[in-house]
This record gives sequence, structure tokens and C-alpha cells, in this order.
Amino acid sequence: MPFRVDERATEFAEIDRFDGGVGWIAHPEEELQRASHALERGGEVWVFDPVDAAGLDELLAEFGDVTGVVVTLGRHARDAEAVANRHDVPVYLPAFFEGVSEGVDAPVVRFGDELADTGFKTRTLVNNRFWQEVAVYDPDGKTLVVPESLGTADYYLARGERLGVHPVRRAIPPRDALGDLVPDRVLVGHGAGVTSDATTALETALAGSRKRAPLLYAKTGRKLLPI
Repeated sequence: MPFRVDERATEFAEIDRFDGGVGWIAHPEEELQRASHALERGGEVWVFDPVDAAGLDELLAEFGDVTGVVVTLGRHARDAEAVANRHDVPVYLPAFFEGVSEGVDAPVVRFGDELADTGFKTRTLVNNRFWQEVAVYDPDGKTLVVPESLGTADYYLARGERLGVHPVRRAIPPRDALGDLVPDRVLVGHGAGVTSDATTALETALAGSRKRAPLLYAKTGRKLLPI
């Protein structure tokens, strides 16, 4: 394995803790608010889109042994390789992802509509040459993980929203892929998750995405104006 500088954050902010999972933001001060998560199933821990941080292994150990590291967005694998190799487990990639495995120096396992035999179901959100993304849904625990199309970081949210559609996807929100789900919590790749009245937040985000797009774009534009 080629030598890499250890760029793990020295501190992280824990988010989204619940019975069966936890999340963290490795660099709490960054504007992107990159969030990662771990879900537990039968004593096995599945880590989703991790950004590494000192002390992360101790956090994960509270839930069990790491079984796999899952990449749900094709544009980058974040620190999946480092976390997987440290725990001697594979990196799991959706079957249709292209160009990701070549950049991961770790064993790779592909998955389709279900993540291994976990019962976690996948929904394809985007599949084109520029953007490949899946959501993962636990129908038993009612947990939905969406890495990019939905978020709670400030740049995702128009006025009044708790959960927002990505600015680029506002015109074509993932209604067909996610509109039938009734999650108790929505965990996202940017920002803290929605853990109360999550189904309503999801319905609101999907239904009003286009209508509220001008509000979001205006808010973003104001931030770019010189002070």
C-alpha cells in the first residue's frame, strides 16, 4: 500500500446517536459539514462514507465489530480505504459504480439491491457519468441514509426547511426513489441528521424542492456578495 499522510481529524463532533447507530462530523468547523455514519445489525457494524478521525475506532467499538465500509457516492470514497484496512474488512461498492474501485487500495465487494445479507435495501438516486449515488434504507429500524441528494448543512436549506434537496438537484428531486419511504430518521452526508418527525421532513423536502429553489439560490447569492 502506498504511504499516505495521516490526515485524521484530531477532534470530531458526534451526531445522530440512536439505538443501533451513530454519526460524526470529523471536521466540525468546515462549511461542507461532511457527515459519516455507522449502523449496527446483529453485533456487526457497517460504516458509511467515513471521514476518518482520531478516536473513531473507540466510537465504533461501542456498537460492535466493524464488518464493512460502504461507499454510497461515486465521486469520492472519502477515507473508506483507511478505515477498512485498519479493521481488515472490505470496502463495499454498489454494482453500477464506475471508477471508484481503481482508487481504493483495499478488498472490494459489490452489492445490488441489498447490502450483503443485512436487510439494508438500496435505492439508486443518480446514475450518470458525473454523479453516481445510492440511498440505503433499513426497513426494520426505519433509518434512511442519503449521502448527497439530501442534506441539512446550511447551503442545502431554504427558509423553513429542516431537510433540503441538493442545490443541483432542486429541479429534479429524488421523489420516485424516496417518496414511498416512512423513515424515523434521515441521516445525510452533509450535516446532522433529521431524527424527529423525519417522514414529514422528507415529504416536505421532496414536495417543495422546485418551489423553494429560488429562495435557496437567493440566499446563496447574498452570501457571495462583498461585505
